[in-house]
Amino acid sequence: MTEATALYDLPGPRTRRRHALYGALSAVVILALVAWGLYLLFDTGQFTYTKWMPFEYQGIQELLLRGLGNTLKAFAMAAVLSLVLGGVLAAGRLSDHRPVRLLAALVVEFFRAMPVLVMIFFIFVALKVQPLPALVAGLTLYNGSVLAEVFRSGVNAVERGQREAAFALGMRKTHVMTYVLAPQAMRAMLPAIISQLVVALKDTSLGFLITYEEFLHAGKLIASNLDYDLPFIPVVMVISPIYIGMCMLLSWFAGWVSRREQRSPKTEAVAVATAGPGALLPGGEPPMAPKP
Repeated sequence: MTEATALYDLPGPRTRRRHALYGALSAVVILALVAWGLYLLFDTGQFTYTKWMPFEYQGIQELLLRGLGNTLKAFAMAAVLSLVLGGVLAAGRLSDHRPVRLLAALVVEFFRAMPVLVMIFFIFVALKVQPLPALVAGLTLYNGSVLAEVFRSGVNAVERGQREAAFALGMRKTHVMTYVLAPQAMRAMLPAIISQLVVALKDTSLGFLITYEEFLHAGKLIASNLDYDLPFIPVVMVISPIYIGMCMLLSWFAGWVSRREQRSPKTEAVAVATAGPGALLPGGEPPMAPKP
């Protein structure tokens, strides 16, 4: 039998039966909720041919693909600019000069506290910027300020001895940050960075409020079509898995990068040869201890 651990006692036969009963009841409740949801969808006619018919037309398919392409374009631009802005603001917050730190902190706190929708509307309406640049600018300012805090906290989380050892070797601050602190902090920051990029990907859907023809805007045009009996639920059932799939693909890419970083020659352990016998003395004989 398996021995009990130091943290908890292994459940006995009655406890295991009780846990199995709880699991079975939970599964029944979840299946009941799924069945109830499907019943409501069928009862309200969400699976009728009329509501699903628009997805058969080539024009509708091209509209969705064009909206998806616009969404990915806005996300790619916002992601790159957010990472750059976050790095610049993080460098400012880590600066040795007090005015630079205060200015960077003011910018970060302001744009991090400002709702992203308000920034997008302000840039689009007040500054009269086109929909795509307005959307990208709003996403960049918000996500860049959040990523700046992620970068700063990641660098500060590296053990202080690493920094002190690098300075003791005579390295400059730029080299210390580039070759010592940033590579170690990146492994800890990667989950938070990917989470924030997922937020940026989902926030691209705010573009339909400023008439940017992204994926959600295309779905809204289809869902509000009276000729197909307002297929709102079918559109949601088509668009939602695509958004979920893109977020999962982004998370998978982050995991792949993390695994590749662990296999990098710079981070792998270096094999050390087994120590051999010491060098012989000029006499050709190894040193011997004196005989008693």
